[in-house]
Amino acid sequence: MDKVGIGIIGCGNISGAYLKAMASFPILDIRGIADLNHALAEAKASEFGVSARSITDLLADPDIEIIVNLTIPKAHVEVGLRILDAGKHAYSEKPLGINFAEGKKLADAAKAKGLRVGAAPDTFLGGGHQTARTLVDQGVLGQPVGGTATFMCPGHERWHPNPDFYYEVGGGPMLDMGPYYLTGLVDLLGPVAQVAGFAIAPRKKRLITSEPRNGEFIPVEVATHVAGVMAFENGAVVQVGMSFDVAGHKHLPLEVYGTEGTLIVPDPNHFGGEVQLLKKGGAFEVQDLSSPYADGNYRSIGVADLAHAIRSKRPHRANGDLALHVLEVMEAFQTAAGSGQTVAITTRTARPAALSESLVDGQLAR
Repeated sequence: MDKVGIGIIGCGNISGAYLKAMASFPILDIRGIADLNHALAEAKASEFGVSARSITDLLADPDIEIIVNLTIPKAHVEVGLRILDAGKHAYSEKPLGINFAEGKKLADAAKAKGLRVGAAPDTFLGGGHQTARTLVDQGVLGQPVGGTATFMCPGHERWHPNPDFYYEVGGGPMLDMGPYYLTGLVDLLGPVAQVAGFAIAPRKKRLITSEPRNGEFIPVEVATHVAGVMAFENGAVVQVGMSFDVAGHKHLPLEVYGTEGTLIVPDPNHFGGEVQLLKKGGAFEVQDLSSPYADGNYRSIGVADLAHAIRSKRPHRANGDLALHVLEVMEAFQTAAGSGQTVAITTRTARPAALSESLVDGQLAR
């Protein structure tokens, strides 16, 4: 196999999940990791048996083709542009940028240079979500009518050691968790055409209860409770709720409704989970998972798919157009909240090709 050289910039919390999962994909050759805090990079490198290098060194390495950008959201586009300027493909953690304008700047730069942009989330490629995708493609729901997307929790300051960025510009529940839910829905239903929404921030500061900063207050710069509606190009209308202000709830993460049935889709922050289908007149039935990647955390499958796509010269699934469309939709909730008007979405994206073949054993997924 002609492996693809990989570099990673950013060694925070999420990097461990990427490094662990990347070992499952033979096409990926991790050639080094870097962070502005070199000691952090060295510690992570020691843990996973890879090399800690400087950012400059990674960008200059001719054997690295893709650099995975795991920096904080406010740095995604700045670092992504440096990656493209170095002549390498860029794969970003979510969101693609903290606003649509800067996300478009990154996407346009990649197209001008003939390079690729990939972006998380890639959980929609997991076995649970691809099983749901297969059912939708088979037409078992009939005409899509609507759905619900719900993420609600009391806030990340309960568990994250440094939760500040969740409440700064570029954070909030929509930009933090919305990408999982909206990307999954676009994969199932296609692009969004219009958004209506409301957004509030009930508290101006948050109390950290995690260690080591238990008892410290941090300011809130963004809306922490967002609700609204997405009208899809295919006619479906989906209700959305994203919150860091809810103590508890009983809503399922994703439900999709059609004229002939209802589909319960697993939590889009995970790759597996239970898929349930109710056909009109019947009862909910658990579905057998028909696709791979339902049995663990494969956070980096989007990078592996990008690597295979480069080698086989085909489109990659967790792509820049998809991420940019989702970013525009997420921003539209805040725009709609501020204006009191429905916001038309300007971008369109094709549904990514379904994934049914394994990338772990080196097969090329078409």
